Amino acid sequence: MTTAAELRQLAGFTAQLYKAKVVLGYQGYARHDELALLMLHPGRDNPYPLYERLRARGPLVRSRVGPWVTTSHQVCNTVLRDRQFGVVLDGAEGPGAGGLSFLEMNPPDHTRLRRLAAPAFSPKKMAGYTTLIEKTVQRLLDELPASGRFDLVSAFAAPLPIAVISDLLGVPTAHADQFARWGATIGTALDGVKGVRHLAALMQANAGLERLFTGLFEQRRREPADDVVSAVVTAEGERITPAEMVPICVLLFIAGFETTVNLISNAVLALTAHPLQWVALHDDPSLAAGAVEEVLRFDPPVQRTGRVALADTELAGVAVKRGEYVVTLTAAANHDPAVFADPARLDITRSNADEHLAFSSGIHYCLGAPLARAEATIALGALAERLPRLRVAGQVVRRNASTIRGPLRLPVTA
Repeated sequence: MTTAAELRQLAGFTAQLYKAKVVLGYQGYARHDELALLMLHPGRDNPYPLYERLRARGPLVRSRVGPWVTTSHQVCNTVLRDRQFGVVLDGAEGPGAGGLSFLEMNPPDHTRLRRLAAPAFSPKKMAGYTTLIEKTVQRLLDELPASGRFDLVSAFAAPLPIAVISDLLGVPTAHADQFARWGATIGTALDGVKGVRHLAALMQANAGLERLFTGLFEQRRREPADDVVSAVVTAEGERITPAEMVPICVLLFIAGFETTVNLISNAVLALTAHPLQWVALHDDPSLAAGAVEEVLRFDPPVQRTGRVALADTELAGVAVKRGEYVVTLTAAANHDPAVFADPARLDITRSNADEHLAFSSGIHYCLGAPLARAEATIALGALAERLPRLRVAGQVVRRNASTIRGPLRLPVTA
């Protein structure tokens, strides 16, 4: 007999299959439509020329695939903040329906569930994470091979956020590696389900995470600790179930891992491709925080999001009907010349780099932003200080994704 939890799980994956159909539909338009190209190669390798083609067409344009698309910083910010737009149209299936916890919910459900996760990223908690981040960064650097050649992703950029997010959630050390694998599998659904095997892997990972957290929730109810799961079950008691908590914990993993691993990797790619910027950071490590903001603007780990119109409205002088979807190309908005002077230039001293939309905007602003910033700032400062001659030394293998941008493998030499 199918349980309620399994039905919720299947409902979420049905929505993901809807996204897969949309992605497959893009293939027929790939030669003629920028949004379709962004979902396919070469858009995944370098989407920025396609963003500029779209920008030249105007602040809000209709894709042949169906959705409206915007590269405008002002329009993106408006859509992400305006309550006339939501992540899902109530009572309708489509992009945004069912998925990664409150990321794909409108208020009031979004408000209630976000409130449960928010304490994990409070200023007090962030201060406590700083010591763990610093120790982990130094340990990972100490463990690098003596030859000076290594894969930055597997040796440094990925282990750092995994260590931090596992500690944040209270995942026992013995389960940390399996937790990371399951969480990474769920993260691949951000671009939609790619086939039956992918769907099976997602369902297996979801089931594994539910088993892990069910046991952890029961343990924390008996023996609370200083972690997110303890804080939630202590506050909510029997009102919160494992089925409700698993999506929240998975979302925290995505927020704490996917953003950070790709931010650090993209930063090393960008800064080593601009050697004078890397030298400047080595000479003055206090520039690390500014370098993080500029990389978030220049080549962010999350390239886009989207909203559906909850009512007929006007946007950028265009009539947008209820139920129509607007793709907000936030990475393109970060290169909007109306906001950023000479946007194609990397400048770690840029005064307004923090006006980027890399962490979205409005009520869905990324909960993990403070943690990602802290990890990347400490990591970049330490890398520049200890490995001043760091450079790419081999073929970079990028993720097979278009929403999340970053390398799977980044061979470097120090």
